Amino acid sequence: MNKELSLSPNKVMAYLGKSNKEFTKTDIIRYIKENDIRMVNFMYPAGDGRLKTLNFVINNEEYLETILTCGERVDGSSLFPFIEAGSSDLYVVPRFCTAFHDPFAEIPTLSMLCSYFNKDGEPLESSPEHTLHKACRAFQQATGMEFQAMGELEYYVMAPDSGMFAATDQKGYHESAPYAKFNDFRTQCMAYIAQAGGQIKYGHSEVGNFALDGLVYEQNEIEFLPVNAEDAADQLMIAKWIIRNLAYQMGYEVTFAPKITTGKAGSGLHIHMRILKDGVNQMLTNGVLSETARKAIAGMMQLAPSITAFGNTNPTSYFRLVPHQEAPTNICWGDRNRSVLVRVPLGWSAKTDMSQWANPLETPCHYDTTQKQTVEMRSPDGSADLYQLLAGLAVACRHGFEMENALEVAERTYVNVNIHQKEHADKLNSLEQLPDSCDASADCLQRQRAIFEKHNVFSPAMIDGIIKQLRSHNDRDLRSEIEQDPEKMLKMVQRFFHCG
Repeated sequence: MNKELSLSPNKVMAYLGKSNKEFTKTDIIRYIKENDIRMVNFMYPAGDGRLKTLNFVINNEEYLETILTCGERVDGSSLFPFIEAGSSDLYVVPRFCTAFHDPFAEIPTLSMLCSYFNKDGEPLESSPEHTLHKACRAFQQATGMEFQAMGELEYYVMAPDSGMFAATDQKGYHESAPYAKFNDFRTQCMAYIAQAGGQIKYGHSEVGNFALDGLVYEQNEIEFLPVNAEDAADQLMIAKWIIRNLAYQMGYEVTFAPKITTGKAGSGLHIHMRILKDGVNQMLTNGVLSETARKAIAGMMQLAPSITAFGNTNPTSYFRLVPHQEAPTNICWGDRNRSVLVRVPLGWSAKTDMSQWANPLETPCHYDTTQKQTVEMRSPDGSADLYQLLAGLAVACRHGFEMENALEVAERTYVNVNIHQKEHADKLNSLEQLPDSCDASADCLQRQRAIFEKHNVFSPAMIDGIIKQLRSHNDRDLRSEIEQDPEKMLKMVQRFFHCG
């Protein structure tokens, strides 16, 4: 048995002694039989961005073999708005590499994510996970490199306010107990996410915290490690499911909504990306941002307006994306600058050995830190369709390599100042703006849809469906209309409280 895998928090990997990428049907059946698993769950993302579940009792080994091989039928018209009731049957077939031991089920249960197939047994062109698969494949074919991503999953936890050790309003960043009330909840979520295969970087409390109407509201974040973008979407999807289930079990309320009240920090879903070739990170060259990275950034600069169609999908998204706050509204990028749309975070590119300085007994370390460099897209939020969002970002980064003027676009949109300071007003005025409503986002996607449809990544039916859904909110002037109407804004927030 692989000793490293024996320590894996994923019970299936630890038991089988192999990476989840190597799981076979025989492995799954063996784990089920030898661990007294009594049920199997198929799980799959639908058009509302949530995981759906189909439960199976294991009647006998022959039935288990059948469902693992053939999958099952589902009603596509109840899952996706673009599927007609007259031809709605779809197949869902499990992906063995996603198998995890359900941490919530009283009856021992093994859960797996599924892929959708049409009546001809072909992958459903407009399904979320297949769209992301096509986007990653097109990126690899166009560049010869792998597109990796990870998310910063922000959310608010709410519970009755005891009044003890009140946190400082909007000063909750990395707070410790007892001022942070939900650290234990977060770490238990992290443990369950890891058991389900999630590759977690760290977790912490975030800026937002306040008390209102007898409740304490606390913002938290769980950040992941960069992995293949398809795996990143699966991990985020399962993580949201786990956080909500544990909150329900513990009597807490949780929301990933982009904005829940005025004057308090909103929740984003920042996406970090890196590009690998033969397993080596290509984001740096000689300690500075590489041409590869700048081309990818240029693609995101050009397609940023329409990426909001995947990453900011309801009207409250645009209550978060307002000028002069930390969430971005201007299409630009910069180093370590939180007022920009795409940020290049610190990447351990300094030549000093900080560990030896902090720990004088240590010998000099020559650890290769270049693998840690990423770039971060800061506009998306918890309303995002995770698969569409990561597919859109993969398309944008690929588009950067297809643009003849990519490096010029990267140079023109770079800022190294706080653009919201008065002395930099000229630079601010020269920058394009993100859309300010779902309606405006739909306009942007309509104008740029050909780029997303190229290489058959996004199907025309999917783009049509996204545009139709965005326009259904009829919110072109909503933000200005209810800015001074707290009651109306509260109703809007409540409507989208459990988005994504």
